[in-house]
Amino acid sequence: MASAPQMNLPLFYKDLLPLNSRDHKAWKSKTFDNASFVGETHAIPLTIDEFIDAQRTYPIVFTAGENPLPIALMGMNEGVNVFIDSEGKFTEQVYIPAYARRYPFILARLRPDSDEMSLCFDPSAEVVGDFKDGQELFDGEGKPTDYTKGVLDFCQKFEEAGQRTKAFMDELEKRGLLMDGEIAITQNSDPDKPFVYRGFRMVDEKKIAELSDEQVVELQKNGMLVLIYAHLFSLNLMRTIFGRQVQQGKIPQPVMQAPGADQPAN
Repeated sequence: MASAPQMNLPLFYKDLLPLNSRDHKAWKSKTFDNASFVGETHAIPLTIDEFIDAQRTYPIVFTAGENPLPIALMGMNEGVNVFIDSEGKFTEQVYIPAYARRYPFILARLRPDSDEMSLCFDPSAEVVGDFKDGQELFDGEGKPTDYTKGVLDFCQKFEEAGQRTKAFMDELEKRGLLMDGEIAITQNSDPDKPFVYRGFRMVDEKKIAELSDEQVVELQKNGMLVLIYAHLFSLNLMRTIFGRQVQQGKIPQPVMQAPGADQPAN
């Protein structure tokens, strides 16, 4: 079985195989027993389609460096996730980003000189294989089942949302609305020693306030304004996430390292 190109694998993915009826005709897909793969990271890529749902639970910030991406913070420090317990289970019912729900499947280019994308999966996830039970991937004639068609449709819609997200980020950059982010959080036990978090970007509220009425109306009509405010409102949750880390005994560290632009989100 031929692997897909392995350079610059996205978050979560350790390997990729293109799904095909020749090699995987009798294979099935199982559900994950837990979300431990999510618990190993503090930040998950988001699309703008998810801002309204995600901002109720997670701070939404943007990665530093070139080609910034929106991310949902599940912890304030690398490797810390306050929503996943020691058994890899979500501690409560929360919105799960589409990026995580898509795993272990993904649309990937098998050839760098072609724009054609193929449905692939990560075999290291161990939920797609020659199992006795699970969702069949192909029928007796080797055609994709409704389950596989649904997976493909989900992945295609995720890619489309990714393009909308890129256009949104490009527009923020073009308008000069992004700034380097910084937040200082103190504990009551030691108010003179704040935890200062950097390494992310955010929308500059001062720049928003300086926009003309015409520019504000334009942002409202193209749908950007509601997304900007969903992001800004969500930033208050950084203190909530910090507090959860303290309660869970996951000692906060003074510097947050958000995933960089070299970590693909597609």
